[in-house]
Amino acid sequence: MARAQIAFAVDARAHVAGSASQTADRIGARSIAPRRFLWSHGAEQMLRSPMEKPPKSKREHVRHLVSEKRRWSESPTEAAQIKGFRGWHERGYLPHCDKPELIQFVTFRLWDSMPASRRGEWQHLFASARSDSRSGAQRMDPREQRRQLEEYLDRGLGECPLRDPRVAAIVQSTLLYHHGQGFRMLAWVVMPNHVHTLIEVVEVPLTRIVQNWKSIVAVKVNQLLGRAGRFWQPDYWDRFMRDEEQRRRAIRYIESNPVKARLCRMPEERPFSSARFRDPQSRELNLPPG
Repeated sequence: MARAQIAFAVDARAHVAGSASQTADRIGARSIAPRRFLWSHGAEQMLRSPMEKPPKSKREHVRHLVSEKRRWSESPTEAAQIKGFRGWHERGYLPHCDKPELIQFVTFRLWDSMPASRRGEWQHLFASARSDSRSGAQRMDPREQRRQLEEYLDRGLGECPLRDPRVAAIVQSTLLYHHGQGFRMLAWVVMPNHVHTLIEVVEVPLTRIVQNWKSIVAVKVNQLLGRAGRFWQPDYWDRFMRDEEQRRRAIRYIESNPVKARLCRMPEERPFSSARFRDPQSRELNLPPG
């Protein structure tokens, strides 16, 4: 195992007294009807025979989508697979692409960020291309679907413990704890009920990185607030950057999100954001040591 992976695993376990090896699903994010939560991930690009029957369930739809992605993309090298990189894969909820040297836009959210009591307001935003094709209804453009999902999250529904500066500080310090050890943080923001990051994956698989983040934060915050039970929604949404322009747009989006949500007037006013550490001339991050 590479030195960075060993350091990442050992430090993460020590960070929360041995608890970081547990997944976020077991600690603070047990599934609540996971089949209801399906982010559109380019299903419109799937090449399907006209005679091929669509999958029967959302979970089957995700598996079918991943299978199609694998057909048209290169698998990780044997060395990368030994480190844990799985390429296109799924865990029953969302499709993921996990390869070394990808720059990934990652979003994960609190378990109650889309309250069940208000399901009628957001359920249609998770409709898959499969269900739309069956009903004959005109399906939503994936980019518009993502935009509406982000707008709904920005309403700040649910308990929103990330509004607490103590909790947001825990999230931010956890995101940065292993910066430079198997991955590099390029941008981030802690919102009241979700987190955006832009991360360059190097030696540690993205799945492992996000699981450690969520596990560490869930344990620390539950201890701080004297609470128990779910904290994060299962899984996460990721999209890899295809070029430099897309990377720049992702950084602008992440750091401007608090302004759009009316949490501050300027991106750098948000204390739990990479905008606070970005040099105004070079646009590079100036992170404090340690």
